Amino acid sequence: MSYQIKFLLILLFSSICLHAQNTGIIEGKITSSDGYPISGIVIKMGKPAVSTETNEDGEFRFENFPEGHHSITLEGTGLKKQTKAVDVQANQVSNVTFILNEDITSLSELVIKINDSPNKKRENVLSGLDIKAMDLPQSIQIIGNQTIEQQQAIKLSDVVKNVNGVYVGSARGAAQESFWSRGYDMSSNNMFKNGFRFNNGSMPEVSSLERVEVLKGSAALLFGNVAPGGILNMVTKKPKFTSGGEVSMQAGSNAFYKPAIDLYGPINNNIAYRFTGSYENSESFRDVVKRERFYVNPSLLFKVSDRTEIVLQADYLHDDWTPDFGTAIIGKDILDLPRSTYLGAVWSNGQTRQASASALVKHEFNENWKLNFNTSFQDYDRKSKGTERITPDAKGNWARALGQNKNTEQLYAEQLNLQGNFKTGSIKHQLMTGVDFDNSAAKAYTFVFDPKTYGSGNVFDFENFDQGGAIPDAKNTRIVKTKTNRFGVYFQDLISVTDKIKVLAGLRWSWQEAQVTTEDLTKNPIEVKVDGKRVDQAFTPKVGLVYQPIKDMAIFASYSNSFTPNSGTTVDLQAIKPSIIDQYEVGVKTDFWKGLLSTNVTLYQITNDNLAQTAEFKADGSLNTDTTIKVLSGATKSKGIEVDVTARPIVGLSIMAGYSYNDMRYTKTSGLKGSFIVGDRLVRTPANTANLSFFYTMQNGALKGFSVGAIGNYIGKRVGGWNNQVDASQPNGILDREIPLEGYTTIDVSLGYHWKKFSLLSKLSNITNELNYNVHENYSVNPIAPRQLMTTLRYKF
Repeated sequence: MSYQIKFLLILLFSSICLHAQNTGIIEGKITSSDGYPISGIVIKMGKPAVSTETNEDGEFRFENFPEGHHSITLEGTGLKKQTKAVDVQANQVSNVTFILNEDITSLSELVIKINDSPNKKRENVLSGLDIKAMDLPQSIQIIGNQTIEQQQAIKLSDVVKNVNGVYVGSARGAAQESFWSRGYDMSSNNMFKNGFRFNNGSMPEVSSLERVEVLKGSAALLFGNVAPGGILNMVTKKPKFTSGGEVSMQAGSNAFYKPAIDLYGPINNNIAYRFTGSYENSESFRDVVKRERFYVNPSLLFKVSDRTEIVLQADYLHDDWTPDFGTAIIGKDILDLPRSTYLGAVWSNGQTRQASASALVKHEFNENWKLNFNTSFQDYDRKSKGTERITPDAKGNWARALGQNKNTEQLYAEQLNLQGNFKTGSIKHQLMTGVDFDNSAAKAYTFVFDPKTYGSGNVFDFENFDQGGAIPDAKNTRIVKTKTNRFGVYFQDLISVTDKIKVLAGLRWSWQEAQVTTEDLTKNPIEVKVDGKRVDQAFTPKVGLVYQPIKDMAIFASYSNSFTPNSGTTVDLQAIKPSIIDQYEVGVKTDFWKGLLSTNVTLYQITNDNLAQTAEFKADGSLNTDTTIKVLSGATKSKGIEVDVTARPIVGLSIMAGYSYNDMRYTKTSGLKGSFIVGDRLVRTPANTANLSFFYTMQNGALKGFSVGAIGNYIGKRVGGWNNQVDASQPNGILDREIPLEGYTTIDVSLGYHWKKFSLLSKLSNITNELNYNVHENYSVNPIAPRQLMTTLRYKF
């Protein structure tokens, strides 16, 4: 028997590079169902690609294959999916055989995917850092596109549910979501997209994401001025030289519908493309609130040579939304109003426009050395108009305050880094060094209404509330322009002293210059005030030790620091220096049962011993009442533990779980009026968070293709509002401003069916109809979504 096969391609997708430290050999064979060998199949593995071909006996061989336990899956159109386990040991030969059970003359492609445990994978994360999680002396979590699809994520907060210790701190006005980690706000400085700082004043689109990376703890070595809680990086989908794609339609509760498309393939042998796009239109469980948006994300990949490639990307988000400041707080009590009640003016509206373009040039000099150059431009524009903060009196009476906002930012950024592997004697080095620069030009517009309110009444009798008359106009009274330049140089080396002992050491110098210009438009002529340029600079070192007593375990300890610029001046009217924040971590990463179960346990402590506070005295010795005159005399401490568990005990089943405990408090304050209270937990920092999810797809039998999944997410007790302050005029000498918030758990369940190229998946979220709130300070008290249904129909080309 003979087969006429002109070309069959097998891709071995492995996140572990060929130059891993310990390697073995894989020998394999591919035969037909009746035992005949299949020759002439081209097999490629790794990057740069290493090729081989099945011989007349259907046999192939790969040398220098990464050591470890691998799960190898063979897939193809019209081909039954096969999964086999292969153990590769150093300097030994492992065998694998595949029998094709269909008519292979109809096949145009075979795909072999090699999966490894999260700890053993070699990942390209953030700015191209190519490193195994097991070798990194800190915690990292990656949520892939498969999980995003399975859980039918709509917002970034849906994805973040899978990352323990990271949670939504507020959803101010429904315009954006703020995320917190280890007690610190992951503001714009800690939010990244494709390795570049990302203005998080929007609701980012998730349908175009290949994955979301969370590097917990300090990332100041790579990115300079970032909070020590962690970095969140969104990675968009990239072009491929294989043709494919999908179209999908999501529809659900509250008139939600969202068609999306994802197309990719080659233009010619050297150019590939990808285009993702989506349109979303929805109402809400909140009366009046609605959203309409569209998003496009085209990209091109140029294969200049075997060692050089260029990736061009662009995206544009057009988002129209209704500002929603939720319900209200009277004293310390959240009002007991229906979850659906919208208290704002029905004409309230917001618009977000966000665009970006980037170019990435990657060049590999050889297997050991590569150079990356990345440049990006982002344009952000958000404006809103409507009624704002809901602040009724003790009886519920309220005159609705009007608000209009406009914020813009243009951000240019560039990165250049060199990575290399080399030896000094018997010691191995994995070097990464580079420079980065970004320039931000931001504008904040202030508007004033006359009159300042629109409608009034009692929030407990909203049906009889005076809804107001004509839509009022606002006058732009001020424009504040902030220009910021950042520059950094860094050096990092992962030193393998032995196969079991590794040291990660690095140093970064960061420089930041900021200048604020204020235009007072109420004056004639316009009054312009230009503040002096503020310059901050700091060295941020990092050192970590990794000990691997066995190949499936790594014990690590690390120290790093970061800096936070401070506003205000010293008593001598000099710019106050940045606060230096120290972070210590210890932990253990372990694989069990040949990688079927992976666990990470991390303990950390983050201390800021020079927190800026209001100075007690002025330079002349008199008492100071000016809150802009400060001294580095305060302190905070954040400490806790994080546990991550990932398991895939059988084919088709994936499990993720996590638990986090965090305790962040003020440990030193001045005791002056307006200072915080020693021992108080910082607001919006729950002590306990946890997550558990699973997803299982039936592999055989009458139920083959059916899937079931669930995710549970717990956010513990926390404090909203503002932290209490010292105030002698108040009872007990404390201005009580903290709002206690109870913990809550949400559970989502899903069912689905996959048949050939079609899949149907339905999710019922918050099945217990849990009610709780995200609180921004003491306003924008937004209830979480109630029980809702979402269904996705998907067709893959």
